[in-house]
Amino acid sequence: MRKVRTAILISGRGSNMMALVDAARAAGYPAEIVCVLSNRADAKGLEFAATNGISTKVIDHKAYATREACDAAIDVYMRSMMVEVIALAGFMRVLSADFIAGWDGRILNIHPSLLPAYKGLHTHERALADGAKVAGCSVHLVTPELDGGPVLLQAEVPVLPHDTPAMLAARVLAEEHRIYPQALAWLANRIIEDRE
Repeated sequence: MRKVRTAILISGRGSNMMALVDAARAAGYPAEIVCVLSNRADAKGLEFAATNGISTKVIDHKAYATREACDAAIDVYMRSMMVEVIALAGFMRVLSADFIAGWDGRILNIHPSLLPAYKGLHTHERALADGAKVAGCSVHLVTPELDGGPVLLQAEVPVLPHDTPAMLAARVLAEEHRIYPQALAWLANRIIEDRE
């Protein structure tokens, strides 16, 4: 079975990366994780990837004069690894418009809110401050508009009366780990169908 070559970009522990790696182990899963890249050498997720036999790469954004120069280096590495899909999993960098255009329709992101609500950072704090009754997460295609691309999948969780941001985040994260592999499988299957 043909599997779509997938890269995961992380900046930290990479818990969503771990969920994708675990899902990709299944025989019938349509994507394979071929590399994990981080903009931080101390990202904890790199160790997990290496332990699981996945190629790792650090491209430190601080080593580049501009965002575009850093993204160009990422692009060169992605193409050298014959990557077809990029999954952002806690990658705390906004990608440049040129980079996104070069991978149009092939970059996924997971966001801890029910988009279009609460784009950007501090989603759980903002939801609680607004008295939201429901929170959740979204997997979307990346476009130049921050957290503005087409949503592929969402999952809801209730906001409980005594929730703290950390408590709400933990419940949302469990749903992220469930729906991100589903969304990657959907996109991979679509790419396979388009090329057959």
